[in-house]
Amino acid sequence: MKVKSYSSIWLYLVLSAIALLMLMPLLWLVSTSLKSGSENIFQYPPQLIPQSPTLQNFITVWRANPFGRYLWNSSLVALLTVGLNLLFCALAAYPLARLKFQGRDAIFTAIVATILIPFQIVMIPLYVLTVQLGLRNTYLGVIFPALASAFGIFLLRQAFLGVPKELEEAARMDGCSELGIWWHVMLPAIRPALLTLAIFVFIGSWSDFLWPLIVLDRPEMYTLPLGVAFLGGTDSLDWRLIAAGSVISILPVLILFAFVQRYIVATDISSGVKG
Repeated sequence: MKVKSYSSIWLYLVLSAIALLMLMPLLWLVSTSLKSGSENIFQYPPQLIPQSPTLQNFITVWRANPFGRYLWNSSLVALLTVGLNLLFCALAAYPLARLKFQGRDAIFTAIVATILIPFQIVMIPLYVLTVQLGLRNTYLGVIFPALASAFGIFLLRQAFLGVPKELEEAARMDGCSELGIWWHVMLPAIRPALLTLAIFVFIGSWSDFLWPLIVLDRPEMYTLPLGVAFLGGTDSLDWRLIAAGSVISILPVLILFAFVQRYIVATDISSGVKG
């Protein structure tokens, strides 16, 4: 028993050390954002606890730059991206999982194979198409590449495959249409998978920098990553202000994850089936 106890202690110590190592960049970022102008942020060894913590960096960043507008743009883009991505991925995944038609497996294989294609390869064709559609400098233009994703279709298809057939057959016996089965039976049954995909899509959309940089050139349309990058492009480079802007940009994601992580659990949907 003592050997097992010592092994558990060492395991927790190693895991705690790894967790602290992973958190160090975030801790240094927060520490830098709270330091006053008189403190050296590049001193060695690093001082994580500010000598005189201040929120002035956040106030300066918020007042000197339209971070309220950036926050609104990022929130709107991320929420629209999540909603449309869930809708289109769920509509595409349902027939690939529950309906039988010729070429179904080949279509699914082709969709999954696109995961191997780097975004940089399709970036230029996507930009040309976005310009031709008149979507440049629009919210829809930012959302356009993320309307659906191969990963989302794969994830939801696997979730649909796990739904018991008894639920589907019972709905058909009640006269429910395919669209009704998808909406009233299938979507509630795969709620954890939908929530998981929503979190991945939200984080990806919120932190995306490359595509908004390409498709947007009007400052009033900038998202938070572009706004933070603009702080680094000014003549008076201040790492404290950049750190404060970065903390503002990642804070909503941390709050979201803190609220929804307890909902990302495996649920036994078969418990609703009576034998």
